Amino acid sequence: MKAATRYASSLIQLGIERNDLESIAADMAILGDTIDASHELVLFLKSPIINKTRKKDALNTIFKDKISTTSLSFLELLLKKGRENTIIDVVKMFKKLYNVHCGIIEIEVITASELDESQKNSLSQSLSIRTGKKVVLLTKIDKSVRGGIKARIDDTVIDGTVEYKLEQLRNTLLVKG
Repeated sequence: MKAATRYASSLIQLGIERNDLESIAADMAILGDTIDASHELVLFLKSPIINKTRKKDALNTIFKDKISTTSLSFLELLLKKGRENTIIDVVKMFKKLYNVHCGIIEIEVITASELDESQKNSLSQSLSIRTGKKVVLLTKIDKSVRGGIKARIDDTVIDGTVEYKLEQLRNTLLVKG
C-alpha cells in the first residue's frame, strides 16, 4: 500500500503543478469505475503471464478516448515500473488524497427508502455544517430500516433510526423499572 500512496500522492502533486487536478480526478473516477465493473480486467492486469506490451496496448485501447494523455501516461509509467498490480490501489488512494486535499468527506447514509433531492440537499448541508467539510452522500437503501436515517462518517455512526430510538427507550425503561 506504500507504493500506491506514493504514486497517488505524486499524481496529486502533478495535477496541482499542471493546474489539471480536476481533470485527473475525473480520469481516476473513470478508471476506477471501469476496473470495478470488470473482474476480467483486474485479472488481466494482475496476471504475471501477460507481458507489459499487451497490457499497455489493452489499456490504450480501453482508455485512449476516455481519459487525458496525462493519466494515460501515468498508467504507462505504472506498467513500465512493473506496478500494474497496484493500479486499483493507486486509484483508491488517489480518491482519498484528493478528498483530503479538497476538503471533501464521503458519508454513507442508510435509509428505508430513496431520499428526494431536497432531503439529500438538506442532509448534506446539515452534515457539512457538522463536519466542516464538503459532503458527498453515498446513499444506500435498507428495507430493514423502518424509518429514520443512519449515517456513517469515517468510524462514527449516527443512528437516528426508529429501531435505535425504540431500543434506547426500552433500555431507559428497563433501568428505571
